[in-house]
This record gives sequence, structure tokens and C-alpha cells, in this order.
Amino acid sequence: MRKVVLIPDSFKGTMSSSEICSIMAAAIGRHVPDAGVVQLPVADGGEGSVDAFLAAVGGERVTTTVTGPFAGEPVEAFYGRLPDGTAVIEMAAAAGLPLVDGRQAPDRTTTHGVGGLMLAAARAGARHLIVGAGGSATNDLGMGAAAALGARFVDAEGEAFVPTGGTINKIARIDASGLDPAVAACRVTVMCDIDNPLHGERGAAHVFGPQKGATPELVAELDRQLVLGAQLIERDLGVSIADVPGAGAAGGLAGGLMAFVGAELRQGIDVVLDAVDFEAVLDGVDLVFTGEGKIDSQSLSGKVVVGVGRRAAPLGVPVVAVVGDIADGFEPVYDEGVTAVFSINNLAIDFPRAKLRARQDLALTMDSILRFSRALGRVAPPTAEPG
Repeated sequence: MRKVVLIPDSFKGTMSSSEICSIMAAAIGRHVPDAGVVQLPVADGGEGSVDAFLAAVGGERVTTTVTGPFAGEPVEAFYGRLPDGTAVIEMAAAAGLPLVDGRQAPDRTTTHGVGGLMLAAARAGARHLIVGAGGSATNDLGMGAAAALGARFVDAEGEAFVPTGGTINKIARIDASGLDPAVAACRVTVMCDIDNPLHGERGAAHVFGPQKGATPELVAELDRQLVLGAQLIERDLGVSIADVPGAGAAGGLAGGLMAFVGAELRQGIDVVLDAVDFEAVLDGVDLVFTGEGKIDSQSLSGKVVVGVGRRAAPLGVPVVAVVGDIADGFEPVYDEGVTAVFSINNLAIDFPRAKLRARQDLALTMDSILRFSRALGRVAPPTAEPG
């Protein structure tokens, strides 16, 4: 084995993608010390996305102060500037759930800071903005972000204000003519790994509202507000977003960015693979190791393991998925370019205890895979000591 690529997602709540890469690389180094190992940690658009991009392709983290999840409460946030000038923004840095710990209120939180990060990056020269739409504490249809970018939301008295998830119904008119020229000149891509529409039973409020602190009554109200917001956007901007798959991501931020800045919604892993020029990376590669916290039928919607398999299969490169857990119904991943799937769960114990030993279990699983591969001749044995 001459060259191996490591491209895992994080095991959420357990190990970061960078940690997983390090453990995998150490195991390969013990068995095949001469192998070239390329580490490409990835993230799905939530926390850690910026760092994953920077680790994979280089660049720098840029810090700036923007509005936090609650109006009037600034936070120090950041975005990533890649070597080609592309800016990577994880919305969780300005409007994520950890920033409202103990104060969850999706009817009052705002994405204004996300727009602030986009604006700062565009004014600094970025011409492509990648926005990770994961881990949000908001449900404002991205209108807060749009306000930061220059859109105006006018109430019945003619006063401009910044809508939240609970005040969309106060909008009488939307004026997007004042969009900042720097942002208007940008291409915007939203990393979006769900296909939920904006509203309805599978929409942003019903599916994700409860984890943001919404009661059943508030979920119904938030959904009603999103319906009104979509109608206003269609009336004033001429853009229909309600039924677009993925528009409900991040409390409707994905749909809002489609409407206000013409954003393209794409699977997060495809955005990452394009950024690292994955097909070129695979030149001369013998094996790819990938992974995610749990593999199941939902993985087919385009999560990391399947995304990697789909891109590696046409090039004939085997893909081994090392995952935290395997659920029923995962087998179709084998039709998507994945060669084999292994779980690191070595003991029949519950998750709170299993995650405490996840690192050693990952190392043990990699060791077993590499021993078996060596026995089959896929991996060359370690170089013998002279003597």
C-alpha cells in the first residue's frame, strides 16, 4: 500500500474529524510505515467546518465582532479564508445553539451575525462564500442575515426592523434593493445536508424547533411565521422557496439566502470534495478510509461516507467506512461506492460509556482492519528489521 487517504466526518460528541484522522494515521504508520497518508478532516456545515477546511486546504481564521443570537449582544466570531480567497462561514459561530445555552428562544433569536460574517468576508475580497448551515439556534428564515447584508424589512408604520422567528408577521414590505455591492458580487454556496422544505410537517419548525427549545405551541407559531415569510418573499422578490428541498436548513437560513443572494444549496461533502480537488487527490491512491458517527439509511441522503464513495467509485478506489454505530437499513451504501463498513463498538454497552473508550476502540478497529488487509495482501507487511 503506497498511498492512503483519510477523510472522516466527526463522531459528534465524541471525536473531531482531526482526532479521527490522527488515530487512523497512527495505526497505518504501525503497519505500513512507508505509506503516504493524506489527511482530509471534514465537517458537515456545523461546528468545526471552518477548522476542517483550513486543516484540509490551508488558509487562515479571521475573527470579527458581530451580533450574536440575541440582538444587542455582540459576540466575537470568525470565518475561514482559504488560499484561493474563498471564505468559509459556519453559521453556528454567530447563531449556534451553544451560544444560547440555557436561553433557547427560536422566536427571538437572529441570524444577523451570520450576515455580518458574510459581509466582512465579502468586503475583505472574497468572491465565493461557503456557508455551513448546521447547529443553528434560529428560525428567522435568514431575514436577520439579509438585514445585515442590506435588505430592509418595513412594518405597517413604515419603520425598518430586523425580523426574528416570532416577528415575521409584522413585515409589511421587503426591499432588497440595498444589498451590499460586495455581497452582490459574490457566489454563495450553502452546505446543506438535509432535504427538509421550509414549512409543514417536515419543515424547519416542526423538525428542528424542539431541539432549539420550542414548545408544541411555539412550533406551530414558528411554522405559521415561515409560511407568511415565504409568501412575502414570493410577492416582493418573485422567488418561490417554500418547497425547495433543503430550504428549511438552519431555521430557513438556507431558503432565505436563496431568495436574497441567489445562494446554491449543495450537499456539504460535495462542497468539501470540490474544494480539495478530491479526484486529483485520489491519483495513485490504494485505499480510502472514511467514517461518521452512525451509518444508516439516512446516510444515503448524501452524508460523508456515501459522498466519498460516490466520488471514489468511478476511479476504482476502494472505500472503507469506520463508523461509531451501524443501524438497520444501511446496506444500500454498498451500491454507492462503499467497499466495507466497520463499527468501532467492541463491547455491548450504552453510548455514555462507549464514548469514553471511543478513541481506543477506533485504534483497535483500525488495527484489526489493517491486520486482515495485510493477510489478504492488500497491505504490505512492515519492513523487516535488518539482522
